[in-house]
Amino acid sequence: MTIAFTPSETSADERETAAPETAPAAISEPEFWVPSAPEPESTEPEESGEPEDSTELQESGEPQEPAEPVSADDHDPVVVRDAQDFGIYARTGGWAFALKVARSVRPGGQPAEGTARTKVSAKAFAALAGCSPDRVMRYYKAWDMAADDGLVPQFEVLVPGEDVELPDADVWLSYYTSRNSASSVRGQAISAAAEAEGIRPTKALEVAENPTALRAAILADPGTAEAARGALLDRMKEDPALQTEMARAIARTDDLKKAVASEAKAADRIGYVRQIVENGQIKTPAGQTVEAPAELRAEAERHLSLIDELDDSEEAGEWAGEAYDAVKGLVARAVEEDPALRVQERRTKFYNSLQKATKVFEELTLDEVMEEDIYEADMLQRLEALQEAIGTCISALRKASTTS
Repeated sequence: MTIAFTPSETSADERETAAPETAPAAISEPEFWVPSAPEPESTEPEESGEPEDSTELQESGEPQEPAEPVSADDHDPVVVRDAQDFGIYARTGGWAFALKVARSVRPGGQPAEGTARTKVSAKAFAALAGCSPDRVMRYYKAWDMAADDGLVPQFEVLVPGEDVELPDADVWLSYYTSRNSASSVRGQAISAAAEAEGIRPTKALEVAENPTALRAAILADPGTAEAARGALLDRMKEDPALQTEMARAIARTDDLKKAVASEAKAADRIGYVRQIVENGQIKTPAGQTVEAPAELRAEAERHLSLIDELDDSEEAGEWAGEAYDAVKGLVARAVEEDPALRVQERRTKFYNSLQKATKVFEELTLDEVMEEDIYEADMLQRLEALQEAIGTCISALRKASTTS
């Protein structure tokens, strides 16, 4: 819906002197608004798409009685003017004030020709309004962008006091920002992210400019903390530096380090069960990969479905441990019940142990024994016991090979 804004007919002496701008820039209420004279009441009903006798809802959701017809002649003209100006702002939002800037301001550097001769600079307009030139220019820039999109007339065709049709109030926030930080590279990135999330950029900019308030909200409110956690995880996917900082912070905090280790253990166990369900294979204790029996696979699938049904707030560690123990027990039984698999499993385990022992012995540096005085009698006794064990093992293997 659009509406024409009537210029104020009150004199400068009748205007209230606006206080200097001391509020934060996040306040979107313009400080240079001058109430206009009462507009004549329209004789035609406003086209709102609703029946005139329909019951309106208050902001709280409670129904209220339909407004009775009111005559402006029955009330104080000052009250009537305030009510009408309020209605204009409710319908058009900041456009009503942007129009005042657009038709009256000529920023420095622009030629003062024709109708532009009566316009003033943003600094002079701000002084008359009792606010900052930056605030005036934010309205100026919002109108400029809307003019480029064809929503409003260009500055050059506007003259002081001229009325034009204005866009609806809900379009205003698409063009106006009440924060200086929005023009910076950082502010533009925050604004773009806010628009992608479907929220007003001014809200995101306000949070970014007040990290102490953000910290307080995270500490006090679980919902805010959860939102912050999700945002950090999303950010870390594309920010290696943040990943490193978070990992370092966790490693330096004992409680967090234990929690991470516990969650990693649970994740490994769930992964073990999941790969049985998805790949249909099991990994034996000796490291062999073989096809999973149907019974084992069905049990793994049952446990996995219980884990997947858990809410994000529920701990999965206990469920993961139960699933892992149950599946591991079935794997051990499957190995024992298959003679060929049982033999191969034991052969693999023996080879694994032999390779480990060989590697450890090869790492002994005998040169240091000769060069430095590190010899102790216990060392020799242990090697002699090892030699005897190796001899026994060799004899057993030779006897087994002869029998076979």
